[in-house]
Amino acid sequence: MHPIALSTRSTPITAVRPMSARWSVLAACFILAITSGCSSVPLKEGGMLSSYGNLGAPKGRFSKSRVFLDKEKLKEVKRIAIWPTTLTLTAGSRIQNPRDRLLVSNSIDRAICFAMSEKYQIVPLSGSPDLTIKAVITDIVPTQPTVAGAAKAISIGSSIALPVQIPRLPLGLGGLAVEAEALDGAGVQRAAVVWSRGANSFTSKARVSKVGDAYDLAAAFGSEFSRMIIAGKEPGGLNIRLPSFYEIRTALGGKPGSPLCENFGRSPGIIGEIGASFGAPPSWTDKGAHASNSGVPAAPPVKLASPSNGEHRQGTSAPSL
Repeated sequence: MHPIALSTRSTPITAVRPMSARWSVLAACFILAITSGCSSVPLKEGGMLSSYGNLGAPKGRFSKSRVFLDKEKLKEVKRIAIWPTTLTLTAGSRIQNPRDRLLVSNSIDRAICFAMSEKYQIVPLSGSPDLTIKAVITDIVPTQPTVAGAAKAISIGSSIALPVQIPRLPLGLGGLAVEAEALDGAGVQRAAVVWSRGANSFTSKARVSKVGDAYDLAAAFGSEFSRMIIAGKEPGGLNIRLPSFYEIRTALGGKPGSPLCENFGRSPGIIGEIGASFGAPPSWTDKGAHASNSGVPAAPPVKLASPSNGEHRQGTSAPSL
């Protein structure tokens, strides 16, 4: 009896060990992703705002920002103009492909225009706006395409072999830093932000492109800055809210609230999400700005300098929307 009893007890032990080892590996991957699964982008002044004296103290851990909002004046705003986003020389030099640079800058403009047009009237720069929005990309941390491709392959493979999808590899992650402000008709700053964020292993999609992460982060910045101006306050800690029907419609590629927003092109919608799920570069699904009828340059103008007084000296003349 004893040999038989010992034999039956040994069976579950041998079956448990491989499973225990498998979960140990998964646990190690999870811990590694938590400790090093986010790209770090310094929060620093780029010299592109008309003033930095109004900005508050730095906030945030993964997404860092310094914000100023003139709440009372923002309540009076009805007409908005958008100056197409530019890049500093430093940011532009990190991405050699002009098409990729334009996709990132246009992603900011599109997000701002689509969000703002839900509440405000969007007018040309020459249309006597109550506020003019100016954004400058001060830094880009390029995504490493080969690492992103490997991460996407592992992610797709894990979704087939395992009941849960493992996090993205915490290597080769990209990031973005932006400065933006809203100036009234007299050139007085009514809102401003210095913002930076790095991609992370959990929510950032791995794309086989140097601007894969910067492209997604650009849209996130444009939306966040716009919502702060609309609400007249910074978002709360969790920042959980249900999107409006308008937001859902435009995210799926629907018509924006203003015809001028068409200059920045429609959102790639479902096709873009499908492409991102397979790691496709943004250029495969995003048609970008309608340069032929909007006056938007074929490539974003690169700033010639970073003047200490915050004045914007452009390499090209300002296009009118």
